[in-house]
Amino acid sequence: MSYCHYINHNASDSADYLLHKHYHDQQYGFPIEDDDELFGRLLLEINQAGLSWTLMLRKQEGFRRAYSNFRIHEVAAYGEEDVARLLADPGVIRNRLKVQAAIHNARVIQDMQQEHGSFKAWLDHHHPATKEQWIKLFKKKFRFVGGEIVNEFLMSTGYLPGAHSADCPVYHEVLATKPRWRACVES
Repeated sequence: MSYCHYINHNASDSADYLLHKHYHDQQYGFPIEDDDELFGRLLLEINQAGLSWTLMLRKQEGFRRAYSNFRIHEVAAYGEEDVARLLADPGVIRNRLKVQAAIHNARVIQDMQQEHGSFKAWLDHHHPATKEQWIKLFKKKFRFVGGEIVNEFLMSTGYLPGAHSADCPVYHEVLATKPRWRACVES
């Protein structure tokens, strides 16, 4: 068995390799049950646009602190003072459009929670869908989401296949997490 492209592509002797390996082995492709953590992953994927995932992994804890531990209800209540605070925080990506998208998207997720019980339930309701169907759904609801962001968010949370190759040892761990994910990962 060998690791899949993700980890081989990011292999080096640096601390960045350890960041990528931990993410690959413990998070990438595994289902996330908690709405706040799903929101946090979406927030990181949106902020990665135009930048490297290595940077996002380095700043992940800074994002967690700056965005109220990814608590949807708190981020949804952010106002202009919070926007200014985030735009001054070197621990996050200081891009006004991305900051405003985070707040808007938290509010959208709150609406989903009201209507479907949770963000996860909304995702589960649409699973399985094709990549193209997902992109269309996300573009209707969220800000600052394009094809690559939607694809990576859904792959990284197990809703779309492709996170791991079949010969990667983590692939089988992902399959074992929940039977309903098996069809998504194997397709």
